[in-house]
Amino acid sequence: MRWIWIDKFVEFESGRRAVALKNVTLAEEHLHDHFPGFPVMPECLMIEAMAQTAGILVGEAKNFQEKVILAKIKKAVFFDYVKPGDTIELEAIIESIVSEAASTKGTITRSKKLIAEIDLMFSHIDRNLAGKEFPAENFVFGTGTSVFESLLRDILSKNKQKTEAQL
Repeated sequence: MRWIWIDKFVEFESGRRAVALKNVTLAEEHLHDHFPGFPVMPECLMIEAMAQTAGILVGEAKNFQEKVILAKIKKAVFFDYVKPGDTIELEAIIESIVSEAASTKGTITRSKKLIAEIDLMFSHIDRNLAGKEFPAENFVFGTGTSVFESLLRDILSKNKQKTEAQL
């Protein structure tokens, strides 16, 4: 089972920037225990939502040919809680991308208020320098992860229509 921590992309600039939304609801079981009587989205799940947003951006930049995994949390600073009923906006920007890895900067906001700053590093594991071998199939963006492609389908279709209209 895969847990997807973003609901949809609202902006997507290939190889550069992505903006996704996450609606936080009491239907999410983890909120019933974190914390009883004062449910808030755990910070680790906000990091995961940013990792998914930025990871899809990095994966799409290489046409999903690379196995992209989170390698390092460079920075994670939180300024406020996220509660059920909130919609958060996750913006990821690629700082650098090379054959072995990518670096991203990210912010999470709620109604334009800064909630978190999260900077991440990703590894293209088939290009790793440690000499380790991984399965040939793309277990990150393979056939079982078509949900990632469905998250992108609408926004990429809109981008294509916009580009065609400008021509």
